[in-house]
Amino acid sequence: MNTWLALAIMILTVYLIRLLPLLFLRKELKSRWLRSFLHYVPYVTLAVMTFPAIIEAGETPLAGVLALAAGLVTAWISGDLFIVAISCCVVMFVAGLF
Repeated sequence: MNTWLALAIMILTVYLIRLLPLLFLRKELKSRWLRSFLHYVPYVTLAVMTFPAIIEAGETPLAGVLALAAGLVTAWISGDLFIVAISCCVVMFVAGLF
């Protein structure tokens, strides 16, 4: 019985999250601040979910911090996602050796 209750709560929650904007945001948003805020919400959510995983991915948190720093520098210089991912993996591997 608890499984069905949990499933119903999850379905209701997901449905409401998708339904409420359709009900309340029928007009175009005129607030520049609110549009800017809603534009950056997905990026912030992704960062909040991935940042702890990056730090804890290696054997030590230092390896994760070094890989994160390498990724930031590589992204700033290159901007190519594949090159950033490879550089992070290489730094994580090398830092794990020490």
